[in-house]
Amino acid sequence: MKKLSVLLIVAGFIFLGFGGYQWFKTESAQNKSLAEAHALLDQGTKHSDNAGNAAKPEDFSPSTGDTAGILFIPKLEAQLPIIEGTHEDELEKGVGHYKGTAYPQQNDQIVLSGHRDTVFRQMGELEIGDILTIQLPYGNFSYEIVATDIVDAEDRTIIVPTAPDEVLTLTTCYPFSFIGSAPDRYIITALPVDNNK
Repeated sequence: MKKLSVLLIVAGFIFLGFGGYQWFKTESAQNKSLAEAHALLDQGTKHSDNAGNAAKPEDFSPSTGDTAGILFIPKLEAQLPIIEGTHEDELEKGVGHYKGTAYPQQNDQIVLSGHRDTVFRQMGELEIGDILTIQLPYGNFSYEIVATDIVDAEDRTIIVPTAPDEVLTLTTCYPFSFIGSAPDRYIITALPVDNNK
């Protein structure tokens, strides 16, 4: 019985150590991506023309794994790096931009995804009317949350062309406190506000 107790304690320490290592690794990757995003935005400002335009929206197309910008959530005081792509490597670094969907002013659906236990751990605190701002080298673009929904994890109908209307869709796993592979997805829909110049 004593050996079993010692074995369980050792296993607990190993589990905690691995969890701590994963948390540290993810935090480090996100901090590095956030610093890259700030540098990218600064560079865009420095290279803007006389009208303040850093680039044309239609020309903005980051490669998979590239840092693209920042998702700023005022209510949560959160600045989250946006990474092109939604595979595990990209989601470890920040909020993933679903490849093939639009960016602001490209007049179609913008889809951003993140893990519920890292970048989107406070997503359940957001409410209809809250503002989300996407900061890119060519400008800042604000969106107001108009709806939330819960769908099956395999439901891909939330990713649909919305042209010519611009719609921001955020997705994460649900329930937020679920251990393991969650069965559902929590969806936030937001629409542009008038001051996204």
